[in-house]
Amino acid sequence: MVRKLSSYARHNNTKQALWELDNILRTIYILDFIDDVELPQSVQKALNRGEAYHRFRRAVSFINGGKFKVQTETEQQVWNDCARLIANAVIYYNTALLSKVYEQKVAAGDLDAIAFIQGMSPVAWQHVNMFGSFEFSDEDPDIDMDALAAQYADSVFWSNATNPGQGDLFD
Repeated sequence: MVRKLSSYARHNNTKQALWELDNILRTIYILDFIDDVELPQSVQKALNRGEAYHRFRRAVSFINGGKFKVQTETEQQVWNDCARLIANAVIYYNTALLSKVYEQKVAAGDLDAIAFIQGMSPVAWQHVNMFGSFEFSDEDPDIDMDALAAQYADSVFWSNATNPGQGDLFD
């Protein structure tokens, strides 16, 4: 449809009507953005999450001092794809862990912790050793997500996390 409209002359009535519709929708969005307090905050939050992902990708790519040990464009593409795979694997792990902790807090009825978790982003890598030695094998490792999530059952931890100024989150 876009290709068909693009092939029309500049002064085509349908094309001009769609441009005007686009202008109206853009104007409505801008007015909503100015008028609504939550919309700019939501947009900023989404932008921050995108920035966090890109910082994480750069951190993964910076391994080895940020120096590529590739010699062809294909090797560089493989390097980038591997960095993206690593970043996505960490995000998946974080999401799985957050989901287990969330289920735990829902079962406990801890509304403050639930609200806190809902505002969290799974793009975090402070707990990842980027410069360690890793072993990849065909064995299926047993990772007990329930046991990992149980580490966050401590009410003092959540009291510190959900009440700013009550102490450090990692006391």
